[in-house]
Amino acid sequence: MNIDNEVKKAQGGDRPAFVNIIREVESDLYGMAYSILRNEQDSADALQEAILKAYKSLNTLRDGSLFKTWMYRIVINESNKIAKKRSRSVTVSEFSHPMGVSGEYENIELHEAVEQLEEPMRIVIILKYFYDLNIKEISKALDISESLVKTRLYRARKSLLRKLSNPRERGAPIHGRY
Repeated sequence: MNIDNEVKKAQGGDRPAFVNIIREVESDLYGMAYSILRNEQDSADALQEAILKAYKSLNTLRDGSLFKTWMYRIVINESNKIAKKRSRSVTVSEFSHPMGVSGEYENIELHEAVEQLEEPMRIVIILKYFYDLNIKEISKALDISESLVKTRLYRARKSLLRKLSNPRERGAPIHGRY
């Protein structure tokens, strides 16, 4: 599917085109919401709100090829709103990838190490390695500078390497500046 063409159709009022685009990215978007909220119902709510907001503001998207990045940003914002509204701190130990999201963990130690990253570092790792976004796309999705994305990735990879190479640290949370 050519997302750019479908976005243009949807911007022209073609509702089935919008539905097709959402079906194409839905599981990745849900996975991102779940990685922040750690709750199926809250994740579904965030995704539903994000889809509604996207539909209402679709005409503001200038470049249809950036649809997925744009949707990630909306989902992240909605997920953060729900987390704040529910006055709940997100615990990293509840992290998992539901619905067969691409990039399933094959190494349990890596899974545990990623779980222990602080949220800002964890999110950039997920976007980069599980959803294959580039630095520029991550920057736009998170509304942060590209240099901050690179810094978070560097620190997250360094923490993961330290964690995986030092058995004594396996149970300790990974912390770092971001």
